[in-house]
Amino acid sequence: MTFTSDSVLDLFRRTGAYLTGHFRLTSGLHSPEYLQCAKVLQYPDHAESMGRALAAAMNVTPDVVVSPAMGGLIIGHETARAFGVRHIFTERDADRKMVLRRGFAITPGEKAVVIEDVITTGGSSVEVIELLRQLGAQVIAAGSVIDRSGGKADLGVPRAALATLTVTAYDPAQCPLCAQGLPVVKPGSRPV
Repeated sequence: MTFTSDSVLDLFRRTGAYLTGHFRLTSGLHSPEYLQCAKVLQYPDHAESMGRALAAAMNVTPDVVVSPAMGGLIIGHETARAFGVRHIFTERDADRKMVLRRGFAITPGEKAVVIEDVITTGGSSVEVIELLRQLGAQVIAAGSVIDRSGGKADLGVPRAALATLTVTAYDPAQCPLCAQGLPVVKPGSRPV
């Protein structure tokens, strides 16, 4: 299946994954919109199609796909399946630092692709890229289902997204939704 930004957003709306309200993003920013990828990716057919589309959009040949837990797990796995390579993931340790656990390892020189569900600033992807480089991997690309940065997030490697959006995000100190007294919700997988 070929995806356009419009068809991806339509799929998010049809699955109830396009939310409006007052949200605290993983980056710490606040936004009136939230894209809950897990609600789309709970359907194996959608996850498989998106993984295939993301792999095709990146036009690279990796040895391994690496994702930050939790949000990148399903789409990372499906993208790895499309590439025909293994998938591993990073987790945060007690100091909130990205690490490989569960016996996962990188062989120096391996070509890695980093896959996430949604990026806003790209911070989690950059942390994974830095870890992989420290372990000797050659990070050749990155990808996400949604790029909320409007294409502005710089990960230091070529990247692809199935949908690129410019979504309003506020510094909490200047958030008009906070000024209106609207309660903030943190629907993602990582506490801030």
